[in-house]
Amino acid sequence: MTIDQQRGGTGERDAGWDALLDRFDRHTEIAHSMGGQARIDRQHGKGALTAIERVVELLDPGTFREIGTFTGLAVESPRDALVAGHGLIDGRPVLVGAEDATVQGGSIGSAGSSKRARLAALALQEHVPLVMLLDGAGHRVSSAMERHRPAPGDLALMADLIGHVPTIAVVHGASAGHGALTAPLCDTIIMVEGQGQLFVAGPPLVAAATGEQIDKETLGGSEVHLASGVGDLGAADDHAALALVRRLLSMDELTEPADPSETRSLTELIPANQRAPYDMRHVLAALFDADSVLVMQERYGASLITAFGRLAGVTVAIVANQPLVRGGALDADAARKAERFIGLAGSRGLPLIQLADNPGVLPGAAAERAGALRAAANMFVAQHRHPHPKLHVTMRKAYGFGSSMMGQNPYGHQTVTLALPDATVGAMPAKGGADAIAADDATREKLVELEAGGPWRQADTLSYDEVVHPDDLRQVLIDSLRLASGRLGPPRQPR
Repeated sequence: MTIDQQRGGTGERDAGWDALLDRFDRHTEIAHSMGGQARIDRQHGKGALTAIERVVELLDPGTFREIGTFTGLAVESPRDALVAGHGLIDGRPVLVGAEDATVQGGSIGSAGSSKRARLAALALQEHVPLVMLLDGAGHRVSSAMERHRPAPGDLALMADLIGHVPTIAVVHGASAGHGALTAPLCDTIIMVEGQGQLFVAGPPLVAAATGEQIDKETLGGSEVHLASGVGDLGAADDHAALALVRRLLSMDELTEPADPSETRSLTELIPANQRAPYDMRHVLAALFDADSVLVMQERYGASLITAFGRLAGVTVAIVANQPLVRGGALDADAARKAERFIGLAGSRGLPLIQLADNPGVLPGAAAERAGALRAAANMFVAQHRHPHPKLHVTMRKAYGFGSSMMGQNPYGHQTVTLALPDATVGAMPAKGGADAIAADDATREKLVELEAGGPWRQADTLSYDEVVHPDDLRQVLIDSLRLASGRLGPPRQPR
């Protein structure tokens, strides 16, 4: 069968089409040639995929439909260094743009800029997720010599997507300037470790502007930005990064319930001694469906865990103190991380589960200089305003404003407020409170006694809806989420 017949033709056509289709084939060949075989080989030599290989691997097989294939022809820039189009991920439509480092360093030309804007406009118009695969040098210097008509910029259109459409950036290579600004405008930034870098300006411009001599990785590599809070997730290579994109975009699907991967009781995982550390990640593994917990920004604000997970097949957002780091105390970085994550959870319509075990907001001169008070207040507002089901559990302790930041306050729009039998709440730990007021021995003893009394006084006044046996907590959370099912969005069917 001929190609014409495969496309629905009979194999016979008007002779006038021959020249037209020959030209079409030439233009197609130029577009698909990218930057030439030598540059493609160089890309592969770094252990990296090309732009089109990334797009094809990201999407369901055979679903990619390109737009703007023939841009850049006038300036001999195949696809104008940006592969763009749409396809499916797990059967659902998604838009994607991939900078092509083999063509003029992946820089942004006039046509490429129009394609970026078109992708963002389509994402908002059709309410379709947008994925940007970054590996480029920012604005093309030679574009300054061209005339440009006023038109909506892609960054402004990307800003319009915030809170409305899921957006993900993957940093595959060096991304500078305008291209790099795409990343922080996205909900989630994935960085390929050892390959991806983000910076306002690359090392040559840094040297010219400041005299600082620095290499790309030290300036803006994954180690820098996974710790700075700019990056959300690290990936070992292109393949792992693209798999993370697919996982993130599948998070709002309803799946079949799964048993937790951690089989130990919470009484084995959580020491009764309030000062003894433990790893909250093991608790998450015991409460949520196996292999469903995806921790975000793990290296930033590490005294607090922000994660997506599934509870009996329903995707939830999790905010949990991490007692392994400063006892779970909330500092400015942790609060800022939580504020952003809770906002993202709200825009995606996810229930919020808050697991509190912290001694309060981290005090001290360094904390004040870091703006901990403002960050703490903003986190409190974000969780207080969360518009979807909200479940709180005091796991062990929640002192001062730290308890409020974690949603412990009664009548804070929680579906339920729960406590384990070892829970302790108060303005501050008894010893510190007694020292602060120079308490006499009788008062000091009374404060310590109240602290050791557990959550029963609060349960007596219904400050907690219920005190829960540790072994029952997962089921209580599942049942409480069921109570709030009327406020959940319509779930997708299990795959």
